[in-house]
Amino acid sequence: MIIYSGTKDGFIDDLCNGILEEKIGSAMEERFGRHAPQSEVRSWSNSLTYMGMVLENSTVPNDAGIAIEYNIPYTSKRVDFIMSGYNAEGHNSAVIVELKQWEHADSVPGKDGVVRTYINGGEHETTHPSYQAWSYATAIGDFNADVQDLDVKLQPCACLHNYIERTPEPLLDSMYEYYIQRAPVFSKKDGKKLKQFLENILKKGDKGETIFMIDRGKLRPSKSLQDVLSSMMLGNREFVMIDTQKVVYEEILHSMRQLSKSDRKKTIIIRGGPGTGKTVLAINLLAEIIAEGSSAAYVSKNSAPRSIYNCKLKGSMKRSRIDALFKGSGSFIDAPENTFDVLLVDEAHRLNEKSGLYASLGENQVMELIRSSRLSVFFIDEDQRVTIKDIGTESEIRKYARRFNSTVSVMELDSQFRCSGSDGYLEWVDNLLQIRETASFEPDSSFEYDFRVYDDPNEMRADIESLNSINNKSRMVAGYCWNWISSSKNDTDVHDITIPEYGFEMSWNLGNTTTWAIDPESIREAGCIHTCQGLEFDYVGVIIGPDLRYNPSTHMIITDASERAKTDSSLKGLKKGRTPEEQKALADKIIKNTYRVLMSRGMKGCFVYCIDRDLSDHIRKMCKTRFD
Repeated sequence: MIIYSGTKDGFIDDLCNGILEEKIGSAMEERFGRHAPQSEVRSWSNSLTYMGMVLENSTVPNDAGIAIEYNIPYTSKRVDFIMSGYNAEGHNSAVIVELKQWEHADSVPGKDGVVRTYINGGEHETTHPSYQAWSYATAIGDFNADVQDLDVKLQPCACLHNYIERTPEPLLDSMYEYYIQRAPVFSKKDGKKLKQFLENILKKGDKGETIFMIDRGKLRPSKSLQDVLSSMMLGNREFVMIDTQKVVYEEILHSMRQLSKSDRKKTIIIRGGPGTGKTVLAINLLAEIIAEGSSAAYVSKNSAPRSIYNCKLKGSMKRSRIDALFKGSGSFIDAPENTFDVLLVDEAHRLNEKSGLYASLGENQVMELIRSSRLSVFFIDEDQRVTIKDIGTESEIRKYARRFNSTVSVMELDSQFRCSGSDGYLEWVDNLLQIRETASFEPDSSFEYDFRVYDDPNEMRADIESLNSINNKSRMVAGYCWNWISSSKNDTDVHDITIPEYGFEMSWNLGNTTTWAIDPESIREAGCIHTCQGLEFDYVGVIIGPDLRYNPSTHMIITDASERAKTDSSLKGLKKGRTPEEQKALADKIIKNTYRVLMSRGMKGCFVYCIDRDLSDHIRKMCKTRFD
């Protein structure tokens, strides 16, 4: 998706005529349903005026292509400015320009590709402009098949048009040499150098042909973690870390390397919603930490992801080694203090107080994890707590960190990789479920995430099965509103989920809970929150059960705990020690969080069928496009 496109000639005309900002603002409102903030408008004005000055008297062809605010596929990140044409050898070429308003920055020793500067109202660590430009160009190349197959040349650079260099200049420190060589950085007084840089690359205009190839080119299938896990554990780069991912990654590694200099424990809380790359980050960190000779383990309460990883690593690593690196959250009951240098706790919001089959062992999983490690890292999204037993909250982590005199720091991930990289879609889901009010977002024909509402569950299943036949990466899931009777009979002819008016019948997964996400036969079975949380698919079909309804008179989403299956333990103990009002509030949160998780499992699309027809109608009204 591109907000503005044209040629050098047209861009300069729009700039000179004072209509460029208006065109960009109108496009933003049309595509995102919001006015651009004044700070963003000022940024465009300053940055694009500078680029216009550089280009106006350059030999860059007048019909060279220009694009502003290009959305990188599968992410929520946008490239500020792209210029395209043909290079001296006649290859399609594009210059990726990262524009910055910065006036100063400082290097951050010990952290690769990270600097410190004034952003978001204060001094913060962020990626070096050259790293950012390089990572964006790398992501485009990784995702776009046409860019690779047609040998399109991508050249990133960074333009800091308010920045006056110092002596010595922190941004040009030798520690950043790798990225600067691949993405040169130009400051305020480097306009002539930037002009020559563009002239050396863009020798002939292409009228935006290369930009069209980038924007409309065939995308490679998005990678799933489970498919590249073995390669990642060998230290290979499978996912380029973008923006906050890189900052968090470097902070955790830096903290690990400082362990020998302090006897004090450290706890890091990483906030991140669905698709922000929490698990990818954790696995990357695990591989690097053990490669550097420290002891570490990946920890999760949910066994399904660990079982998938176990299957994928089989043959490339000894079983005993896999078990040592990938552990359940209940594995630390008797672990001595500081057994591990680092514990990376994924889906920390799912941690329980007690461990064991009957929840009778240990004192508290959060406490045991902090006690067992010198550096504990908790990846958390409290809006993914889906059972009463889930105690993984920031306050709980802080409480036990204090007990062990562990320092606590909090960081946030914001780079969105699931749901076609749309933060807007996830905000829309939150709005739809009335979890929180968010900025209006309406999926329309320009929105690349495939979202559909079905009147017939059989049609939804047929479409999911068709998509699954391509690569076994699509699944049916449902709210836990039907008893799991097939589990005791282990019989595929016994169906749990039945919708009689449509003759729809389907069983919950049979005996393969841990590997349901990758078993080919699983397409015939539905998963629930417990089998799919922490995992991702290309497409997910969600059956929203009778525990979630819509009242058209009050315009409210209604949750009904009584409609949950008797075999579901998510709400077990709801009444214990709680007032009726507290019971209702807690059940409401858990049911809504459940569907929030289910509706965010798809990387490319989410299809829904609602038992409640009023809810189906409501969802359609919240969408611009009528989904057939």
